[in-house]
Amino acid sequence: MSIRLVNAHLILPDREVADGDLLIEDGRIAAICAGGGGARELDCDGALLLPGLVDLHCDALEKEVEPRPKALFPLDLAVAQADRRSALCGITTPFHAISFSGSEWGVRNDRLAGELARTVQRQRGLTDARVHLRYEVTEPACEPIIAGLIDEGACDLLSFMDHTPGRGQFRTFESYSAYFRGAHHTSEDEVVRMVAAKQAQQAGAPARIAALAARAGARGIALATHDDDSPEFVEAAASIGVAMSEFPINLPTTAAAHARGIATILGAPNIVRGGSQSGNMRALDAVLAGTCDCLCADYHPPSMLAAALALPELAGLPLPRAVAMVSAAPARAAGLHDRGALATGLRADLALVRRRGTLALVELTMVAGRIVCDTRAAWEREPALAAS
Repeated sequence: MSIRLVNAHLILPDREVADGDLLIEDGRIAAICAGGGGARELDCDGALLLPGLVDLHCDALEKEVEPRPKALFPLDLAVAQADRRSALCGITTPFHAISFSGSEWGVRNDRLAGELARTVQRQRGLTDARVHLRYEVTEPACEPIIAGLIDEGACDLLSFMDHTPGRGQFRTFESYSAYFRGAHHTSEDEVVRMVAAKQAQQAGAPARIAALAARAGARGIALATHDDDSPEFVEAAASIGVAMSEFPINLPTTAAAHARGIATILGAPNIVRGGSQSGNMRALDAVLAGTCDCLCADYHPPSMLAAALALPELAGLPLPRAVAMVSAAPARAAGLHDRGALATGLRADLALVRRRGTLALVELTMVAGRIVCDTRAAWEREPALAAS
């Protein structure tokens, strides 16, 4: 099947092309700005045509399962809804981040997290959804479970995290306690017990990390670390083959990872909101320093597009470079060399985006040349939006 998108504002890897066209054949980009006929045409009416977004880290799926503490919903329903939300946001390759943190709370416990990973792997929807397993390294019981999921093929990305107070995101016991008591209705006594357990299991963490890293590496699964807090931490991560540094918490760490060729990943919500919700580094500062490689949805999928389109004004970036931070760069980091850019031969994963006043919203999403989301008619039904 052939389809030609015409009258589109193309965001190519190195430039913008107004009133361009793009030919799709058999799910791939066959030609760009080549003109010609013989294919069904879709008029883009001047809207931005971007590569589909590649989201390396989004834990919003967990909120679909557990929108309120201890209120759990069926996993297949949660996965289907997260898939549709990704498509509506122009995210064509979402890596659903699933945490393995012992039995700390709700969806973040070993049994349920394992079933959720299998559900994502099994349930094919609109997008090319993938599984990102997050391992809390102070939880020995999680190691064999994650090893089993790797062997089953239910893991596409593995990250190592340590939320013990004094490391990474939580610099003090008070910040850790405030987060867990507020987000998960955990008592102070429970928090004290959790921290004591983490501290007791620190000694065995390096061996567990090394074993899982070797297992994943043997299967070509990309590795990431989480909340890196020093250049020394980055060097240790590089020694076991880590390819990504998620949410480094300060500029020296971001710079060290970037210089080492480890892709740095910061949260798009941090860009949109103007700062970190946990009080760490502004993502914009890393962008301005040239040490932010990728942006991810983190907990808010719509922020990926919003952040990319805001960066030209906020940081003076050319739009193609900003768009690459949510498409080509994360695709490369994950080893997905068949997508992430408007280029001939690549998968036709695309997002058609319309600017409407201060908003920029996805009107059409294509995955491997197949239309999976189309909201263009909705504007005609909403005069107030159409006039904005």
